[in-house]
Amino acid sequence: MQFERLLSAGGPTAGHLERPSDLAVSEEIAKAEKRLKKLGRELKQLEKKHSKSTDEVVEQFKAGAEGEDYERWASMAERLAASESKLADLKEKEAGARPPAKIAWLQCVGSRDLNKCDNAYCSGVCCMYAIKEAVIAKEHSKDPLDTAIFYMDMRTHGKEFDDYYNRAQQGGVRFVRCRVHTITPVPDSDNLHICYVTDDGKLEKEEFDMVVLSVGLEAPASAAELADKLGFDLNQYKFAQTGSFAPVSTSCAGIYACGALQGPKDIPFSVMEASAAAGAAASRLAGARHSLVKEKVFPEERDVSAEALRIGVFVCNCGVNIGAVVRVPEVAEYAKTLPNVVYVQENLFSCSQDAIEQLIQVIKEQNLNRVVVASCSPRTHEPLFQETLRNSGLNKYLFEQVNIRDQCSWVHSNNPDAATVKAKDLVRMAVARGSLIEPLPVPSAPVTPSALVLGGGVAGMVSALNLGQQGFKVHLVEEKERLGGQALKLNKTWRGENISDFVSKLIDDVNGNENIDVHLNAKVKEASGFVGNFKTSISSNGGGDVLEVEHGAAILATGAHSIKPDEYLYGKNERVFRWHEIDKALETDLVRNASSAVFIQCVGSRQPDRTYCSKICCTFSVQKAVELKELNPDMDVYILYRDMRTYGEREDLYREARARGVIFVRYDLENKPVVKETDGGSLEVTVMDHVLGRPLTLKPDFITLATAIYTRGIEELGRMFKVSISKDNFFLEAHMKLRPVDFATDGVFVCGMAHYPKPIEESIAQALAAAARAANILSQKTVEVEPIVSVVDQEMCIGCGLCEICCPFGAIRLVKIEGTGYRAENISALCKGCGSCAAACPQKAIDMNHFRDSQIFASIQAGGAAA
Repeated sequence: MQFERLLSAGGPTAGHLERPSDLAVSEEIAKAEKRLKKLGRELKQLEKKHSKSTDEVVEQFKAGAEGEDYERWASMAERLAASESKLADLKEKEAGARPPAKIAWLQCVGSRDLNKCDNAYCSGVCCMYAIKEAVIAKEHSKDPLDTAIFYMDMRTHGKEFDDYYNRAQQGGVRFVRCRVHTITPVPDSDNLHICYVTDDGKLEKEEFDMVVLSVGLEAPASAAELADKLGFDLNQYKFAQTGSFAPVSTSCAGIYACGALQGPKDIPFSVMEASAAAGAAASRLAGARHSLVKEKVFPEERDVSAEALRIGVFVCNCGVNIGAVVRVPEVAEYAKTLPNVVYVQENLFSCSQDAIEQLIQVIKEQNLNRVVVASCSPRTHEPLFQETLRNSGLNKYLFEQVNIRDQCSWVHSNNPDAATVKAKDLVRMAVARGSLIEPLPVPSAPVTPSALVLGGGVAGMVSALNLGQQGFKVHLVEEKERLGGQALKLNKTWRGENISDFVSKLIDDVNGNENIDVHLNAKVKEASGFVGNFKTSISSNGGGDVLEVEHGAAILATGAHSIKPDEYLYGKNERVFRWHEIDKALETDLVRNASSAVFIQCVGSRQPDRTYCSKICCTFSVQKAVELKELNPDMDVYILYRDMRTYGEREDLYREARARGVIFVRYDLENKPVVKETDGGSLEVTVMDHVLGRPLTLKPDFITLATAIYTRGIEELGRMFKVSISKDNFFLEAHMKLRPVDFATDGVFVCGMAHYPKPIEESIAQALAAAARAANILSQKTVEVEPIVSVVDQEMCIGCGLCEICCPFGAIRLVKIEGTGYRAENISALCKGCGSCAAACPQKAIDMNHFRDSQIFASIQAGGAAA
């Protein structure tokens, strides 16, 4: 967190990086300058009050003269001189500062550690934090920067995390696998020596300008106080105790836990878990829905069509985020000279509650009918300002936002002149476009209060059951002859909970819920419609029966599968199993009487053709290794791995396996294990031992392969529901952090392993989250439809169909018009306003609401510093 302060000094693209000591000096300078300004103001007030100069009063006071405020006046003058002297010293020190040339990150400080602390668990998020910081630090540094991450296991197990890890390596970030022994100060320097032992046993000492500690995350003391007050249990690490099958439920019925209260986790999972907790709570409160809801009522919208243009411009300092670079008063004065601008105001923070209330008042008092705000990013603040316009009686689309933070103060942080000129330029362009924007009515459509859930595995059943318990009709579609999915092949969770019993009860609960219709041996034939109003054809019995269902939302929980590898003798020797086959094999004499077993990790994962981590494999193999040791303590059990990714409390299982004698042998991609069958029919595994530095030959009785997880057949579903698929062939959510279970297509959600490989507790949490998000739509009588959509002039249209071909959302189609032929027609509820159709149209027959050609051209023509 402290390093994030260094990165953010001057903005995220400042082009420089400071040492901690240099940042401290910069902050001291800022404080000293603030003190000087305050003292200067107070002294000027005294001079004005008494009509005397400070120098005159100080001389008189030293000579023994007395007068009103003289003693305080002289004291303030003395403090002013001292502050000026200190500021001069600090600026001299700042002038001699130099940016760091080498930075080291030390992983697992305060976690995965029982010697220095009691945090045996893995904090889960630190590896990605360190990689991100190292990458950004290299981007910030003007000069070449050496970044090194010292780690034990690189746990980049999240969706697309390994891709980021690989790009960091390609970008020059060094990864040093070791446990750092000591850090010592370099004599006569602010630098530090790091001592560590390399893989080949050599003691190395390396000098760094800066060392960043990836400190583990602990439960706050307030968690224990909260648990004691509410009566729910904590685990041994003082985090909220939850189970795999009820991942957001505490030990106290009706109290739910999410986010880091359960243990360290990243933003995507925390956000998803928050929705899951809301969904779990909603299932208990279904009978009370809407009973306490107060609908927000906006003032009647003012008709501005006959009014002369009256534009108000509000320029924001954003504290020092903008004001420290852009000369905001100058921009505000310039805005007063622009056509149709009748009011200009400078704000310290335009998004503050006071500023928002003042904006409403100004719009009313000045009778403004267009508003331009020059501030930060519209991605985060446009909805706030649009709602403010609605509260003032204006249509929310009579608003234009200029991003003078990202596009001016951040990218030109070292050039205030350029930043200020560009800010003026952007404001001028916004005013030109704002003069032509029009109010847009927001249409609404009725909602069909039922849901379609595709996939009858654990995730699909949990989603369907939660929605059914909330009182919504659900169609649950499963392509197999029974419910259960991949969970039918598993026995226990890593915590030891019985999966078979859970799945059996879940199936009974689903079948027993009167709101859920289960369709087995069924597939989706076709889907159409939009949020709140979908129509889907379900075929069953080999396509012989077709049922059309209407639904307001859809959840895709189609699951994933384990690959069948063509290596390590799989399919050629009956003693080589895939990971999910070992549970059944544990009941056979082959396994029960074995004297030696080998697990091989990352089979088909984390390699060029499938770069992602399958996430569940490490924990599963360690769990089964422990079970084998429980079955036969004398059995030799080996796990051949690349990085042991037992994140969170799974680290306890890893430690238990080592204590029981499970032997872990690390290999790399260039030296993968070799499996062969000897002349006598036995198995032989050869792997390069990184500790011994030579090949190690093992003769196991059986081998278990941690094969990669992949999806199949989702491309067609993606086409039908107009949703995206990642490069790794998993469903792609709208935003990894902000909308982790939503698709870009409104009303369609994702959960389970179709999204990305994950353990059962995470699939259940994501299923609850998807149900909560779907219920948010189904509980409404109507949904608003975005009016920024394409508009077709059918008189200009020639029916060529290019727009229909290029639309990624199926929101435009050709229809036959009697006496005219085929013409394009927009389906506004499906349109996302991307503009692809307008760009493709050779006749210019398609325009975009709120982004019409005339509006865009006006902005372009107003652009340029000389305009």
